[in-house]
Amino acid sequence: MQTFKEVEGVVQRGTKRAAALGFPTINIPFKPSEARGVYAARVSVGNAKHIAAAFADPERGVLEAHLLDFPMQELYGKKVVIELYEKIRDSARFDNDEKLRMAIAEDVSRVRDYFKQRTQP
Repeated sequence: MQTFKEVEGVVQRGTKRAAALGFPTINIPFKPSEARGVYAARVSVGNAKHIAAAFADPERGVLEAHLLDFPMQELYGKKVVIELYEKIRDSARFDNDEKLRMAIAEDVSRVRDYFKQRTQP
């Protein structure tokens, strides 16, 4: 797998909107770039790597990542590296939180499929 972009940063507090929808994220500062949208990603936390659905939002200056199958723990102040792989979809606005929740659930499913297809013999 080839990394599209790698971003390193310290986890900061976000608005917790995704967490309220059942998808807690880590947030790191992100400068404007060609990366915009939702990506299949890997997040390095210490020596461990976790697959994630990442949302690159250069307008807000944040890269958010929902780590899949990650035990809930606070990572504020910790240094992480987020590797963006394949773009899952473009950024979109949603009419309500339920539509956003459904879109994030679909993003997570597509990220799982992306990594499953690349780890099988």
